[in-house]
Amino acid sequence: MDVEWVTKFLLLHLFLHSCTLSTHRTASDSCTTHIILPGPEGEHGEKGDLGEPGKTGKQGPAGSKGLIGEPGQKGEIGQRGKIGPIGAKGDKGYRGLPGSPGMKGQPVIAGIKETEERFYLIVKEGKNYNAALVHCKVRGGSLAMPKDEETNSLIAAYVNKTGLSRVFIGVNDLEKERQFMYTDSTPLQNYSHWRPGEPNNAFGGEDCVELVSDGGWNDVECHLTIYFVCEFLKKNS
Repeated sequence: MDVEWVTKFLLLHLFLHSCTLSTHRTASDSCTTHIILPGPEGEHGEKGDLGEPGKTGKQGPAGSKGLIGEPGQKGEIGQRGKIGPIGAKGDKGYRGLPGSPGMKGQPVIAGIKETEERFYLIVKEGKNYNAALVHCKVRGGSLAMPKDEETNSLIAAYVNKTGLSRVFIGVNDLEKERQFMYTDSTPLQNYSHWRPGEPNNAFGGEDCVELVSDGGWNDVECHLTIYFVCEFLKKNS
């Protein structure tokens, strides 16, 4: 039996007994007071439904700095960067041992064309743009720079006669994107011969220029390996 309920029952009994013994009340009105006592504790009800979420509280203070995480996975390889400028000429190396005689090869110089001031030579040896620059430079020339229609047409006819479809020429925008320059650092001011829609930098790294057999120019990637044209200034007699 519940202890609290027993206590309340005893108190009621004492009250009723005391009111019947009172000398100040008559028998008719003694103990006429109605006292309502709580009943015994009921059984626990069923669990109520889940209430609605409360409002979001204020953001607490920042926690302490966590431990350094593990290194992430290696990312994908980025796009090929532009070819840098040609470096300074290095010191002459030691003379190597003589090699064995090689097989007789085909000439790499495809004829010769000339104007009043310059010679033009197609080198039928595939090289990338930077290697072609060096090849012409160490021989006292440069990649061909057609700066007028006459010279451009002469080189185009030369390419056709040799049976080629395209060659590197000395034009690029390696220094600044979309600002094409000749290899002697002069800008294309008075002449150019771009094909329709060119230059378009189609693959995101077309910084060098080729001349195709119809005489048109097209920007291409510098790492391509193709033939090229060197030009040489005629010496004054």
